[in-house]
Amino acid sequence: MSAPASSAPSARSAGLPASQSPAAQRGTAAAAGARPLLETRELTIRFGGHVAVNAVSCAFRPGELTCIVGPNGAGKTTYFNLVSGQLPSTAGQILLDGEDVTRLPVSQRTRRGIGRAFQLTSLFPQLSVLENVRLAVQARQQRGIDLFSMWTSHRGVRAQALAILERVALAGKQHLTVASLPHGDQRKLEVGILLALQPRVFMFDEPTAGMSVDEVPVILDLIREIRQDRSKTVLLVEHKMDVVRSLADRIIVLHNGTLVADGDPAEVIASPVVQQAYLGMAEEEKTEGANHG
Repeated sequence: MSAPASSAPSARSAGLPASQSPAAQRGTAAAAGARPLLETRELTIRFGGHVAVNAVSCAFRPGELTCIVGPNGAGKTTYFNLVSGQLPSTAGQILLDGEDVTRLPVSQRTRRGIGRAFQLTSLFPQLSVLENVRLAVQARQQRGIDLFSMWTSHRGVRAQALAILERVALAGKQHLTVASLPHGDQRKLEVGILLALQPRVFMFDEPTAGMSVDEVPVILDLIREIRQDRSKTVLLVEHKMDVVRSLADRIIVLHNGTLVADGDPAEVIASPVVQQAYLGMAEEEKTEGANHG
C-alpha cells in the first residue's frame, strides 16, 4: 500500500497481477503518508466451494471516506461482516491501528473502535428510543448497563443521549419504543447508537436504504460531519451513485468478492470496465445513445 499511486483505477480488470495493480498500490489521497487505521490483508472467506471474499487487501487511513460499490452479490456486505467480526475469515488478516484483530469477537472489536451501523439496531426493542441511546453511552463509558438506576444519577449520560437524538432528528420520539418506530426512524436510531459509541472506524451499510426523500439528508449530513474529524475513518457501502459522488474521497469496487478497482472517485466512475460491469451502464446503452446523437 505504500507504493506510488497510479491513475488507472481499473488495472485489475485489465489483467494486471494484484501485486502490480493500482488497487494494490494506491495510498489514501485524503491522508497520504498516514499510517492506516484499518487494514485488511488477503482477507478471504469461503462457503464450501464458493469464495465470497477473495484475498482483499486494502488500507484505510484516518480522515478518509471510502465508498465500496459493486453489483449485488459482489461481496460488499460480506466484507463488512468480516471486518466487524460477524463472520470468521477463512484466511488473511484484519489490522486495527497495527494490531491484529482477526480473531477477536464483535464485542472486543467494538471496544477497540470498530463501529458498524445496522448491526446495533434494536439493542432493546421494547425500551424507549432514549433508553437505547443512553445505554450505548453508558457502555462507551464502561459504567455497565443498569436498567433500574435512577435518572438523577445519570444526568450527564442522559444529556449526551438527548444531544445525540437531536442530531439524528429523533428527539421528539425519545419516549417511543424502538419496536414501534417506522423503518426510517430505526435507521436514524442505528446511526445515533453508533455515534454514542464514538468509534474510530465508522461502517455504514447502505445507510439511506428504505428512507424517504425527506429523511435522507439527515443521515448524509451526519456522515459529512463525521468525515470532518480527521482522526476517523469512514467506510460506506452504497448503491446510489449520487450519494457516492457527493461523499466519497475514494471508491473501491468489488466484483465476485475480488477487489477490481480502487482510486479517485472520478477516475473509478469514468472507467469503462467499471461502468459496464459493475455500475450497470451497459455498452449497448451507450452505443444506442451515440447512434441517436
